Amino acid sequence: MLSPQLNLYFIIVVSFLVALILSVYPLPMDMRWWRPEFVLVVAIYWIFFMPLTVSFTLLCALGLFQDLLEGVPFGQHSLGLVIVAYICILSYQRVRNFSIWRQSAWIFVLVGIAQLTDNWVQGMAGRPLSGIQFLYPALTSALLWPACYWWLNGMTHRYHH
Repeated sequence: MLSPQLNLYFIIVVSFLVALILSVYPLPMDMRWWRPEFVLVVAIYWIFFMPLTVSFTLLCALGLFQDLLEGVPFGQHSLGLVIVAYICILSYQRVRNFSIWRQSAWIFVLVGIAQLTDNWVQGMAGRPLSGIQFLYPALTSALLWPACYWWLNGMTHRYHH
């Protein structure tokens, strides 16, 4: 039997691996703009509810790995993850006391900020900008938040004790 601390790290690793797999899972072309930012949502969960378990270095490395998986400019996801993580560290004490729907609204804002940085990096790389479509993942991520919250919360309470 693993110690509760090892169980927690195992849950964190598994949740990020699932998020990475979902972030590259093939979707029809019509749906590509609507893919939620799974890795970012999972990172936000861990920062909000266990702020000392996920470091900026881990998030930066995770973002670089996601860049390699998705074939986007190197550092694009890392920049968004680190900026959002910093905002989460500043706000987690207030936000974790919000209702689940107010948290979803905050997730929309946070993912929107990350999408804005992604769009900026894409523009700097010379790729065409998408207009307002870059905010679609923020909407789907906000709608995904309650399910992600309940799943990760259940996993944490089930295996961390």
